[in-house]
Amino acid sequence: MSKIQIEQIQPSLTWRIRHEAMYPDMPYDSVKLDNDDDGIHFGLYADGQLSSVVSLFEQGDTYQFRKFATLPEAQGKGYGSQLLAHLIAFIKKTGAKKIWCNARVNAASFYAKFGFQKTDTTFFQNGFDFVIMELELYI
Repeated sequence: MSKIQIEQIQPSLTWRIRHEAMYPDMPYDSVKLDNDDDGIHFGLYADGQLSSVVSLFEQGDTYQFRKFATLPEAQGKGYGSQLLAHLIAFIKKTGAKKIWCNARVNAASFYAKFGFQKTDTTFFQNGFDFVIMELELYI
């Protein structure tokens, strides 16, 4: 069993994992967001190794999370689930009303396990089909 620690991290620490997990065939800088400096970034460390990251952006009483990524060799170990649960708990403490994300269609069932609902908004980008999914928070 791995020792798990989740903490806020600098945006630059997310880039390598975003690149390796999400877009390994694209240029490294393609995973950097223009507004990374405005976000709150979380990293999950498994036995001291940064293994999963997510970036959170406030939009009034709504939060969007982006670039949720787990290293390929660390996938399937529950790290993403632990990080998403941490993120939801963090957002609930802010009094926000909703969380949303652009989910890859092939990952929609993962978000559904946490109560996220698909919207009617879908799009295709960087070779992937996406659907906007949201979770209403009832504090």
